[in-house]
Amino acid sequence: MTEPATHEPGAEMTDQASPEPAIAMIGIEKSFDGVVVLKGVDLEVARGEIHALAGGNGAGKSTLMKILQGVYSKDSGQIVINGHPVELTSIQAAKAAGIGMVFQEFSLVPSLTVAQNIYLGVEPMSGGLIDDREAVRRARRVFVDMGVDVDPRARVSELSTAYWQLTEIAKALAQDAQVLIMDEPTASLARHETEALFELIDRLKARGIAIVYISHRMDEVYRIADRITILRDGSRLLTRPLADITPAQIVEGIVGKEMGAEMAYRDRGHPELGEVLLEAKNLQAPPRVNDVSFTLRAGEIIGLAGLMGSGRTELARVLFGIDALRSGEITVRGRRVDLSSPQRAISSGLALIPEDRREQGLVLDHSVRENLLLPLLDRVQNGVLLSKAKGRTLSDDLIKRFTVKVAHPHRAVRLLSGGNQQKVVLAKWLGTDPDVLILDEPTAGVDIGTKSEILEMIRQLADAGKGVIVISSEYPELLAVSDRILIVRDGTIAAEMPRSEVADEEALQLAVQGVPA
Repeated sequence: MTEPATHEPGAEMTDQASPEPAIAMIGIEKSFDGVVVLKGVDLEVARGEIHALAGGNGAGKSTLMKILQGVYSKDSGQIVINGHPVELTSIQAAKAAGIGMVFQEFSLVPSLTVAQNIYLGVEPMSGGLIDDREAVRRARRVFVDMGVDVDPRARVSELSTAYWQLTEIAKALAQDAQVLIMDEPTASLARHETEALFELIDRLKARGIAIVYISHRMDEVYRIADRITILRDGSRLLTRPLADITPAQIVEGIVGKEMGAEMAYRDRGHPELGEVLLEAKNLQAPPRVNDVSFTLRAGEIIGLAGLMGSGRTELARVLFGIDALRSGEITVRGRRVDLSSPQRAISSGLALIPEDRREQGLVLDHSVRENLLLPLLDRVQNGVLLSKAKGRTLSDDLIKRFTVKVAHPHRAVRLLSGGNQQKVVLAKWLGTDPDVLILDEPTAGVDIGTKSEILEMIRQLADAGKGVIVISSEYPELLAVSDRILIVRDGTIAAEMPRSEVADEEALQLAVQGVPA
């Protein structure tokens, strides 16, 4: 790397925007189970600044932000808010100090209304009873201040993801947050929803709210942020204005090496010569899967591209037996199979890496070891009982094979970084040795280094004769690994293109939109 790599951890930060920032974290240290996670990290964010926070898998981003939220206590160091040293010993203390968090995995209760979610735990009272009418009035005022139109009386479960995100932001602002931590806020948003969110963030910035913006999407960082801080291996590598650093330097700072080949397409020969592993014929599962037919061959990677709501995820759910198939036929290795349940799909040699790892891929309060072994219990049986020794050996092997960074396998999986959580999901399903692997948004919310590891893993699986289906909203990823790309539109396959015929990301975008090239 060029100049940014010469900065040592703890070096003086550059271009500080204010002598008295909204927040200053100074010399923050944190260890878990004897493993040092943060090593004297400094972070300063000015009022009205959007400060990007970047770093690789396990770099310490989540831990640093959880200390600022009051979820974890620091081992040493100092936190200063608006010029005053504070001790954030709890989430309540952080909220009282003006710290708000907008979660990547939403913290809302779907069965409650928007207003009830915003004031959950701090409900306005009248005569000893919760005053829902007052909550609606206050929530409406928050949304007016935000410059967005959201009905506070609407039930959250009936709203789109974009409105969930707005509700999360309103929840923080309603408690007078002056510092917002935004963790991958666009991960579940469509492109037009993302742009609307950016416009809102600009308005919040104009009001003097300080924003810590965590994102692995480089275009977003340059679109929205003023400065960036990069963490590597628990230390602050650099802090720099975005105008003074290139995307290549950021990526190199995150992963410690130049990237490029990992994200480039490689012609892997002629996978069409392999046997047909999976064939779908006229699949119908209304309303999102309508007359879908395709084949997947051994050693082939198929990319599914389409807009949100096009039916990509629903097709994956049908193939894995989660959603019922109304009509059509699925064959595996030429034999018709009944995929009416995930258990039948697994026994037929299929595995699914779901879109939402926290809700669908993991049992968050269980340990890393327990999560890894869930689909593999038949391999650790000793008669009618489970063998602890076999389970320990198998889980340790998977942790090593997939380079999961965890201090101890008994650690709750919810405490891992997003990238390590995704590795656990991948490891447990690949441990079943499937013939067909379906991956739905496999790199969502992971850093560039982990992303390249996952893409290389996909290539290696195909090289070993597996059939792989990749669903991704990240078109560069689809172009990097796919041998063929299927365009999904209105629940059906609208077009099929060999990768060699897709010139670039723009051409794929036009195909997805149905615009003639």
